[in-house]
Amino acid sequence: MTTSDLLGEVKRTGTLPGLPDGLYLDGSFQAARAGRRMESFDPGTGEAFAEFARGDAADVEAAVASAAHAFKSVWRDTAPAARGRILARAAQMILAEGERLAIAECLDSGKRLSEAEGDVRGAARAFEYYAGACDKLEGRSFPLGPDYLGYSLAEPVGVAAHIIPWNYPLSTAARGLAPALAAGCTVVAKPAEQTPFTALMLADILTRAGLPAGVCNVVTGTGAEAGAPLVAHPLVDHITFTGSVATGRRVMKSAADHVTRVVLELGGKSPVIVLDDCDREQALDGVMGAIFENAGQICSAGSRLVIQRGIADGFLEELVARARRLTLGHGLRNPDMGPVNSAEHLAKIAGFLDRARARGAEILTGGRTATDPQTGKGWFFEPTIVADRPAADELVQEEIFGPVLTVQLADDADHALELANGTPFGLVAGLYTRDHGTAHRLARRLDAGQVYINEYFAGGIEVPFGGTKLSGFGREKGLEGLLGYCRTKSVAARL
Repeated sequence: MTTSDLLGEVKRTGTLPGLPDGLYLDGSFQAARAGRRMESFDPGTGEAFAEFARGDAADVEAAVASAAHAFKSVWRDTAPAARGRILARAAQMILAEGERLAIAECLDSGKRLSEAEGDVRGAARAFEYYAGACDKLEGRSFPLGPDYLGYSLAEPVGVAAHIIPWNYPLSTAARGLAPALAAGCTVVAKPAEQTPFTALMLADILTRAGLPAGVCNVVTGTGAEAGAPLVAHPLVDHITFTGSVATGRRVMKSAADHVTRVVLELGGKSPVIVLDDCDREQALDGVMGAIFENAGQICSAGSRLVIQRGIADGFLEELVARARRLTLGHGLRNPDMGPVNSAEHLAKIAGFLDRARARGAEILTGGRTATDPQTGKGWFFEPTIVADRPAADELVQEEIFGPVLTVQLADDADHALELANGTPFGLVAGLYTRDHGTAHRLARRLDAGQVYINEYFAGGIEVPFGGTKLSGFGREKGLEGLLGYCRTKSVAARL
């Protein structure tokens, strides 16, 4: 079936045939032990389009046992080059099956098909990158003198649990699973209950690429029934969690019972600083993409525009005009912006704007819920820009996780820096200026894990990613992401 034929079938039926409906345990799809199932909803219509297994603590127990056995019996002792060949094959298979993965991601998460296709390419690149890193993990020698030999080993930590969010299901799974597997760890992944399918499809691809049974397991279900027992399991050696601050705190507390290693990526309230000497078109394009890509449901979204006062009026006039031209619609039609992920999340976004109106905020454009103009269905929120708000305002301080941009006016570069650092989050920051000296001076002083200069979302799998403050700790991506799944063993011997 060609791409156009498959898309036509999906648009006609509202679903993708052949979606996995079981848990992925010990190298195969299996029903949940309790036999329960859940519905998954298409955000573009607000209607269920498929069912999947509703796992619980018993399924988590089986998954962790499988991963622990596979770690000790096969994967930690598999030659690094052999691990790399498996991951490289997986990367090629992801691309070969990218059409189905992208459509599944679009239906499940609501994102535009073109965005989902980009996520597929990014997932393949993650496996390609870490495939090449498998046999590059090296220890060091220590200069102890002629009578001693000292060296270190980078050993895999063991079983890694991955809690995957609903906004970038395939991307987040790949950026965590690829380095964990490259390091020699085994995996139990728990995708968000809103978006289970691409993690299951990825696990099946990995097995077909040659990954031994039990090395990658996926348990679907709710956070309370499957996620909580996974992060609390005593045989889990490492937890990678991406999600909200509130849930991240619970994960940390649970991990403390067994002194389990944790990497937390907890979102942000990221600033985009626009100085008066910027390239105006470049900055306008960057600000638009920073907040309206994936309907603003990005942990690193540029949700605050910190703009120098002298250029604000003209810049905002054009920004509002561009936002008003954005089209909404089902992700399969590739509109300018798709829906938000769930009815519950739509209500949360709307609540922020309702409270802002009550406080007298000036909403320059948007600010209301909407539906697909072709069908009258789905969970949509208008592209929204809110005029200058004080630093203590809820729209400045709280993560909305939607297509809502809040403006802050700065007197100069130092004031912009003060405003940019003025929240409890510190994931990323963007900066637009032609003055490279100013750019790098501010980059050093911005309290963020990553700084983009003159291109928002610059970089790729090669660049370490993670936050400060309430945005969490630890790093994913890059070689730092690989080392996060290793423990250092030092050896010192008298000769």
